[in-house]
Amino acid sequence: MTARGVRTKARIVAAAADLMRVKGVDATTMDDVRAASGTSKSQIYHHYRDKTELVRDVIEFVGDRVISRETDSLGHVSTLNGLRRWRDSLVKANDLRHGAYGCALGALAGDVADHDEAARAALSRLFRGWAKLISEALVRMQNRGNLKPDADPDYLADGLLAALQGGYLLAQTAGDAAPMARALDMSLDYIATLSATSR
Repeated sequence: MTARGVRTKARIVAAAADLMRVKGVDATTMDDVRAASGTSKSQIYHHYRDKTELVRDVIEFVGDRVISRETDSLGHVSTLNGLRRWRDSLVKANDLRHGAYGCALGALAGDVADHDEAARAALSRLFRGWAKLISEALVRMQNRGNLKPDADPDYLADGLLAALQGGYLLAQTAGDAAPMARALDMSLDYIATLSATSR
């Protein structure tokens, strides 16, 4: 692919990601993407035979953004206070939208995971990567003596990520980030009971 072709494809994917975040996958048409990306119909179909192919690239695009953000946020966390700051950042960003649109990856999972096996597998891999970042932060807490050695970081990471995703959904339906904050607080409060200094 030429450099121009790479830029055109990237523009198509970015536009599709923005549209699908707001409108949903089903309601976003290829014509919508063409108009939003400023490309022609021939350019769209040069890169994508159909919307299914485009959605799969959108998943990778959104996933890369989310994992990059979470790597920056969690990459050096090694204390419960660090996890609470991570929680605060996510809740604040969601509160600015009054809970609207939920999690970008979660929304895609809800739209396509049940009827596109390749998309489901890609989303599963991305969520596993996200949980691994949380688990690695918990391992660092253990290594620093901030979490009991018999605590299971993978188990806790799965629970915390599930609370986050459920919190996004409840905040979206409530139009308020408060349910998301409560879900994360309950998970973090449980992790606090496993602190090496707790009794």
